[in-house]
Amino acid sequence: MLRNGLCPTILAHIGRTVSSNPETTVVDPSGIGRYVRLLVSTAVLVVVLLIPLKIIGEGFLPPDDALADSALAVSGKQWPDILVLRSDYAIDNHIGWHALLRRLYLWTRCRDESLVLFSMSALFALVGWSALPWLKRPEAWLITLTLVLGVQAPFMRRFMMGRPFLWSILALVTILFFCQARQSSRPTKWSIAAMTGLIALAVLLHGVWYFWALPVAAFFLARQFRWGAALAGCWIAGAMLGAIFTGHPLVYLLEAWRQAWNVIGLHATQSTLATELRPTAGNWFPLLLTGGLVVLRQLANLPARPLSAQPAFWLACLGWVLGFRAERLWDDWGLPALMVLMALDLDLFLQTRLAAGAPKRLALAAGLALTLFLTTTSDADSRWSASVNTESLAADDPNLAGWLPGPGGIFYETDMEFFYHTFFRNPTAPWRYTAGFEPAFMPADDFAAYRQILINEDNPESYRPWIKKMRPQDRLVLSARANPVSFLPELEWKYAVGTLWLGRLPHKD
Repeated sequence: MLRNGLCPTILAHIGRTVSSNPETTVVDPSGIGRYVRLLVSTAVLVVVLLIPLKIIGEGFLPPDDALADSALAVSGKQWPDILVLRSDYAIDNHIGWHALLRRLYLWTRCRDESLVLFSMSALFALVGWSALPWLKRPEAWLITLTLVLGVQAPFMRRFMMGRPFLWSILALVTILFFCQARQSSRPTKWSIAAMTGLIALAVLLHGVWYFWALPVAAFFLARQFRWGAALAGCWIAGAMLGAIFTGHPLVYLLEAWRQAWNVIGLHATQSTLATELRPTAGNWFPLLLTGGLVVLRQLANLPARPLSAQPAFWLACLGWVLGFRAERLWDDWGLPALMVLMALDLDLFLQTRLAAGAPKRLALAAGLALTLFLTTTSDADSRWSASVNTESLAADDPNLAGWLPGPGGIFYETDMEFFYHTFFRNPTAPWRYTAGFEPAFMPADDFAAYRQILINEDNPESYRPWIKKMRPQDRLVLSARANPVSFLPELEWKYAVGTLWLGRLPHKD
């Protein structure tokens, strides 16, 4: 019965509904229709801005680079003054972003915490607003954000990190929408200039210029050869232009590539990799979303290009597959491409179902905005409020007098979160850290000790190379439940905060 009667009837009804033109059949006696587009867009703007403000109100602070970036801006130092780095370290790979935060600090004289809050809210809002100029039904973007950020908690947390990779996502999303809107025509000089400028800004602020090969490849896989060639040229020109603004163009580009190569080559095991650089175990939710788009296209008979002709589809595929090598290739490149693809199809669908001036669009937008707000700001499992209880060392703590490193001293430690929180709390302190934002930047002997400590799960023998190097002004940091003197008696120990203990060389009488 389903095959011969009910299913064809349903499909025929959907086809008749979709093929009708609601733009001409909907009557708006209230006269509010002329303001619907403005009100719906305003709803998107407002909810995207309110989301980070609500999360910040829960006390959330990101656990990694945003803390260090803001502390660096306040300190006025360079990374070699803060971290123990390899002798061949050449230039800050996020020099543009750090210069922007430094300017903001000098202009406002705000605290480093204010800089973090600015980074989180501004970058989330910019990415969250990026689709609005390209959609006739902004409600499509609300649905996309809800399905991706509201349902998948790790993605939402990453979008709240306040880190410069969001500049690359902003540029990528804008370029994909831009090319989709003009794919039926040849790239113009204005189009090429716009894409070059977006990539240049992303390279200057983020520095990761080589990953732009992925969207270029996606355009060629989609057989969009003219736009692919144009984007390739924009990539080269934009990378050079962004690097020129650093004042050291060749060094900047080569150092970014060398640092990436070191990250790949020096880590023999996943235990020493940053979380975002580890392989993903396989996220099947994107496959469900893509399958849903296929079903929507078939049932609604959307006038959309085939998926195989969509660069965003191919980039999502590349990002998902390469995510099995490094998770950030999916998070930063595949996921945004899938979001663009979803928004475009949903935009077409909503155009066929809702007239531009239909008042019911306001109710739909309000419901979607509320759903997005509640799903993304929910403090389930204390995901946003847990950081309120984070403890860190403070240079002005009288209980730690004599136990923090002296001028020119070094914190020998293996926990990057210790670096982030301690540097954030003490941006002008006169000491340095061994493990910072990327262990591959450590000197070879320090990295060897760091790797052995993590591989051997804190075997006391793994710490001895560092203990032999320690000077009176240096300190060793351990996370332990009991006094480490029982297995590292060479040092004097002092309980600090949480599970942290500080070790120093015995004082000579």
